[in-house]
Amino acid sequence: MGDDILTIEEVAKYLRVSDRTVYDWAQKGEIPAGKIGTVWRFKKSEVENWVNARLSTPNLANKETQIQIKNILSPDRITFINQSSKHDALVQLSDVLATAPQVKNASELTTEILKREELMSTAIGRGIAIPHVRLSSVTDLVMAVGVCKKPIADFQTLDDQPVNLLFMIAAAYNQHSYYLKTISYFSGKLKQPDLRESMLSAQTEMDIYNLLVRS
Repeated sequence: MGDDILTIEEVAKYLRVSDRTVYDWAQKGEIPAGKIGTVWRFKKSEVENWVNARLSTPNLANKETQIQIKNILSPDRITFINQSSKHDALVQLSDVLATAPQVKNASELTTEILKREELMSTAIGRGIAIPHVRLSSVTDLVMAVGVCKKPIADFQTLDDQPVNLLFMIAAAYNQHSYYLKTISYFSGKLKQPDLRESMLSAQTEMDIYNLLVRS
């Protein structure tokens, strides 16, 4: 499959499930998707990678505990964001993520994060966005976290709520399964309202790190 953009109906036909099932998956962040305006869109290659990951690890949901936050996040890659626009917030967090030794090309990371966001919003609702890319200049999966002091309203969110938590993930180009699994893990983890509220009220980056590691 190529990099064409699919509708809900086309994804449903490809996966042989109902339109409603695809819609529910998208709403819950269980399938790679984004909104253009109010309409869901899906990238063919990402859908195929998602399917391959599910087929190769049928018990994926039961293996989510294998995601070790300490292996992909450190306290120095958690930051408070004071920007009020999506573009500026993504650039700030990309600069933080680029300090990781796994990222070999900072400018490419920023460019591709912004391009990915232009194609489809990575906001998943509940005030959360998970911008993500796979790049050949990244040697291993790594992430950064941003807590927004000002709600960011221009993220084209699913539920019309502004974004205040950013989880940015960069992975090596060949880490399809691990990449999708990590996105799914945090999509599920951040459904906990107590965790989101505690992150937003945290006073230090270390407090946020400890919340994520212990929750």
